[in-house]
Amino acid sequence: MRAFLKSTELEIKEAATALKAGHLVAFPTETVYGLGADATNQQAVNRIYSVKGRPSNHPLIVHISSIKSLKKWATNISGYALALAEEFWPGPMTLILEKDVLVKDFVTSGQKNIGIRVPSNSIALRLLSEFETLGGIGVAAPSANRFGAVSPTTASAVDSELGLFLNEKDLIIDGGQSNIGLESTIIDCTGPIPIILRPGALTGDMIRKKVGKYSIFNVNRIKASGLIASHYSPNAKVILGDFANPGEGFLALSNIPTPLGAIRLSSPENLESYAKNLYAALRFADQQGINVIVAKPPEGCGLAEAIKDRLIKASMR
Repeated sequence: MRAFLKSTELEIKEAATALKAGHLVAFPTETVYGLGADATNQQAVNRIYSVKGRPSNHPLIVHISSIKSLKKWATNISGYALALAEEFWPGPMTLILEKDVLVKDFVTSGQKNIGIRVPSNSIALRLLSEFETLGGIGVAAPSANRFGAVSPTTASAVDSELGLFLNEKDLIIDGGQSNIGLESTIIDCTGPIPIILRPGALTGDMIRKKVGKYSIFNVNRIKASGLIASHYSPNAKVILGDFANPGEGFLALSNIPTPLGAIRLSSPENLESYAKNLYAALRFADQQGINVIVAKPPEGCGLAEAIKDRLIKASMR
């Protein structure tokens, strides 16, 4: 296992300097850990695709330190998009916007749109701000895992996923466990109303209260992170249900009893705990050599929908 950077001022500066020099830096956000590269450096961005084994036609999300940098990346920004950004940034929300003419195709996979986010994790914000003091304007950062696999929510999970693919100049910042544990809500803001492309901790009700209305996509009109049918998948086979055989892993809210002989992976007492510990539970099953995981998705809307979305995609492998 490689040595991790801590979140001291000196080490944040070291990480920002590494990004500016074209190296990769894995860092914590409130959602999951991201694998960052200078979003204006084609060689560095290409390494993200190589390290992750990510298809070249799958666009990246660019992280910025504040809404003040938004117009460096996007143009023709609607009023409701600005309202969402002002209300929910920093936070677990990615906006899909029309990209500025100066934005290069290598970060958007040739699309005319770009995904932008301002994370709320204090370490991420410090890293982004320090990177900008060095002349950077944004960090491309998908989740720090191999493509299609379970997203990491700790530095050790990043190392387990990508350690063999990173070089000696790439860095991992240890910021503890991610607070939310699920990737950001992605909202398409290129049309007349916001459209949720990927559910997350920022819920439809929160969007409605701010801008009046929204929709949920039923046809994949554009490409964005996490929209393929199979994603977030452990090595074990994931089955949605409430009955597990002896020796199989079981994941459900704490009020649902464990089937006789099944191996309890997590017993979250609420939706927030379910989301935060979901990926850790899936990784634990793989570490224990469990071949089948039976997961009971929580009922309801909002965060429950986001958890169910991840479990459905994990089960499609």
